[in-house]
Amino acid sequence: MSVRVGVAVTGWPFAGEDPEALFTYAARCEALGIDSLWLSERLAGPAPFLEPMVAIAAMAARTRRLKFGMSVLVLPARNPVVLARQIATIDFLSGGRLLPAFGLGTDDPREQEATGVPKAERAGRTDEAMALMRRLWTEDAVTHHGCYFHVTEVTVRPRPLLAHRAAWFGGRSEAALRRVARLGDGWLASAVTPEEVRAGVATIQRLAAEAGRAIEPDHYGVILPYAITDDPDAVLKRVGAGLRRLRPDLAVEDYALIGSAETCVARLERYITAGASKFVLRPVCPPEEMLPQLELLAERVIVRVEDGR
Repeated sequence: MSVRVGVAVTGWPFAGEDPEALFTYAARCEALGIDSLWLSERLAGPAPFLEPMVAIAAMAARTRRLKFGMSVLVLPARNPVVLARQIATIDFLSGGRLLPAFGLGTDDPREQEATGVPKAERAGRTDEAMALMRRLWTEDAVTHHGCYFHVTEVTVRPRPLLAHRAAWFGGRSEAALRRVARLGDGWLASAVTPEEVRAGVATIQRLAAEAGRAIEPDHYGVILPYAITDDPDAVLKRVGAGLRRLRPDLAVEDYALIGSAETCVARLERYITAGASKFVLRPVCPPEEMLPQLELLAERVIVRVEDGR
């Protein structure tokens, strides 16, 4: 099982609004040997969020090794033909460095209003869009007439280099796990405990087998907030309220890495034992600590959990 650790940029976590801050962060990720950089998507609300596909394309043009992912892209809000071509283009031009991951989006009614997609249609649109994009990445002259999308003899070229593992899905509900098993190549869960990962992996494996499919053993991942600190209480005092909204039913420590490097390593190892091998760690720190936290993560945590380093 190949353990890999990436980092996430949520919203705009840097001081000011200079785009060079993002490019500097990406360059430092590459220099430190970080596996991947992930961008979240929010389609409504006042907080600043970059459009992931555009930002990833810009960063990919400035890097050579670093991979890029979405944590996660709101699939039902997208036209699958346009998105399939965008993904194929970025993946082709970057040399196969794109890691697409999808979700249904938040329950914020403003997002559903802004995209024109009612909540009741999200699951159906996602399933149909994913099946159509797979065909567009592997077939020529695709014709499809479904409930939501219609295409006639459409071909997407050049092909994405990673089409055979192009779709990871988020979510932890039963419906989300079924979607991974039926349509996905991997699971990227957020705000879950090691015990929930173990149960989720077992459920996906069972459901995939029932569908005549199999998910590769190292295609199970987790998104976790992190802060490497000698004063976890101070961090929780500052960001705990926001993190608790992710899982009001749990203590933050159950689904976050906040503490010393040794504490973070120990918690990551619990997830690895539970079946996760891909990690997207989201820094919860002031803007001035973004780069120092990245350095600490690479030098004191990743080096101890990733294989082959």
